[in-house]
Amino acid sequence: MTITRMTATVALALATIGAASDPARAQAEYPRQPIRLVVPAPAGGGTDHMARVIGNAIAANTRWTVVVENKPGASGIIGMEAAAKAKPDGYTIGIGQTATVAINPELFRTLPYDVLHDFVPIATLAEQPVVLVVRADASYSDLADLVKAHQAKHLTLASAGAGTVGQLVGEMLGTVVGAKFVTVPYRGTAPALQDVVGGITDAMFATPPGALPLLQGGRLRALAVTSAQRLPLLPDVPTLAELGYPGIEVSEWKVLMAPRGTPAAVIERLHREVQVALAQDEVIERVVADGNLPLTGSTAAAEAFVRKELARWSGIVREAGLSKTN
Repeated sequence: MTITRMTATVALALATIGAASDPARAQAEYPRQPIRLVVPAPAGGGTDHMARVIGNAIAANTRWTVVVENKPGASGIIGMEAAAKAKPDGYTIGIGQTATVAINPELFRTLPYDVLHDFVPIATLAEQPVVLVVRADASYSDLADLVKAHQAKHLTLASAGAGTVGQLVGEMLGTVVGAKFVTVPYRGTAPALQDVVGGITDAMFATPPGALPLLQGGRLRALAVTSAQRLPLLPDVPTLAELGYPGIEVSEWKVLMAPRGTPAAVIERLHREVQVALAQDEVIERVVADGNLPLTGSTAAAEAFVRKELARWSGIVREAGLSKTN
């Protein structure tokens, strides 16, 4: 079983999938009350955007009440702990992403949650690259200029928090060019980007949802993306590979999770509703507009994906010299 990175054609074809046969009793009775979707990040960033897109789609399709609850702080640990320790009845679920699911376990000495033991993945949702941005009037017009300036005087690199994909990509680039960035963690994408705009920090690897409005408004300039191919929303922005850094290809992905122990029938019902949502034209458009590519697959494939990414990012954190430093 594998995770499928959908093209628009495949996604639209999946829209014809009908509802499954009559569900088990637990599914038929579920839900009887609002479902709380915990987001371990502030409003306005990529994780929050995805949670609201999928939550609103499920609510519209089923007439369920899905309440998005932002619980930011401590590199996403606060929100993830809240989701992990919630009653496993299907009425509290969470959205995890690369940092909170795959990076934190290697970055922090202790965590109040264990990804593999405290959670069961419901479904993968989407992935997106991060974009290297600088202030629109910055003196470096391209990545080569930025690297030259950075090697002469270590530049500051804002991040949405300690251990985020943006910070790790910065560590990887710094290692390759032989000069470490001075990383400045913030409590979320929005405040970090505002300081780049204000000239307080020099650059940031940011997720598209937060950066796009500022890029379109002429307040930021994009220098590179971390995907294998150029981002359709930013066709003029080269990939790091094109610019001579082929080893730095990463994405930030999102996965819907429930406390382990949640009834299997409820997990399957939620999974089915996610697949229906991700096959709808309007949902696909919203996901793609945020710089994402939908990721679909079975619950088993979602769990395998999480395990694989956990192993991969643990290695990246160790290579960056950040393992168990906090």
